[in-house]
Amino acid sequence: MTDLEKLCSRVTEAADCAVITDDVNRRYFTAMKSSAGTLVVFPGKAYFIIDFRYIEKAKKTVTACEVILQDKLYEQINSLIEKHGAKTVSVNADTCTLSELIAYQQKLNAEVIADTKLAEIIREIRTVKSQEQIDKIIKAQRIAEKGFAHMLDFIKVGRTEKEIQLELDYYMLKNGAEALSFDTIALSGSNTSLPHGVPSDKKVESGEFVLMDFGATYDGWHSDMTRTVCVGKPSDKMKSVYETVLTAQLSALDAVKAGMSGKALDKIARDIITEAGYGDNFGHSLGHGVGVEIHESPYASPSREDILPKNSIVTVEPGIYLEGKFGVRIEDFVVVTENGCINMTKAPKELICL
Repeated sequence: MTDLEKLCSRVTEAADCAVITDDVNRRYFTAMKSSAGTLVVFPGKAYFIIDFRYIEKAKKTVTACEVILQDKLYEQINSLIEKHGAKTVSVNADTCTLSELIAYQQKLNAEVIADTKLAEIIREIRTVKSQEQIDKIIKAQRIAEKGFAHMLDFIKVGRTEKEIQLELDYYMLKNGAEALSFDTIALSGSNTSLPHGVPSDKKVESGEFVLMDFGATYDGWHSDMTRTVCVGKPSDKMKSVYETVLTAQLSALDAVKAGMSGKALDKIARDIITEAGYGDNFGHSLGHGVGVEIHESPYASPSREDILPKNSIVTVEPGIYLEGKFGVRIEDFVVVTENGCINMTKAPKELICL
């Protein structure tokens, strides 16, 4: 069963009909990349209404539902509502804007429901990945890893953070990435204590960490990884912190499996960092899901009781950040299996000194 068929089979849990217009979910369910289009879903049947700019592409790309040339959108949706005898229409509360909601309420001949149920259904469908989807994510990851290997020869004393960011971005895009997963983070020295710092004109100096958090996108599917390397010789403190983060990460990777909660997984890494005296220096969650978005379900954090299902994907990225001094983060991402996980990240993570 395709993911769109799953949505068709579950749509009545939310309403008689669902309307989806956001770029991410539209592409997820139709395989059509575009800046427009309306997916209308009923039990057992779905329609994709798209304007003239994309109609030719849609006819070739969209095979899971009936493609309709957009003319008068709301009238066309109402015609489908009447055809299927729908009384209620659900919109995705995660993505529907207030102006869109008002328009639907004013123009559709049905009760428009704006609760969270449809969003929950979509989230559940997207959380569990098919092998085809996992294969695309792995392809994205291999592109990113080639970029990392390239950067080990590029990074040196005198390079700026922006130069490192741009070189890595260019390399991934040149070598098969459809796009970047997110704005690449490339930091050095004291800036590495900023978990999501922005690359600057700061130059790399000898004896500093360089932290890179980055990913590639392949056919709409994202990858995500973080590596921290040292340029020159690290201090004993730097080596100790790095080893603590690596131990925490490896312990969490050994423990992850289907059926455990995100909170339990987070605790395994967090306890090791806390016992080493750095609990207050690990201020973000351990991990998050990755798919057609860089952050999606499931989540591994102290506040999430969500269960990690089989064939979901989650990052494992503990970090220690010493304000004004340096920071270390090591991130892999894995496919959760019944008795463990498959680590999709193959890049080395023992401390590399350039």
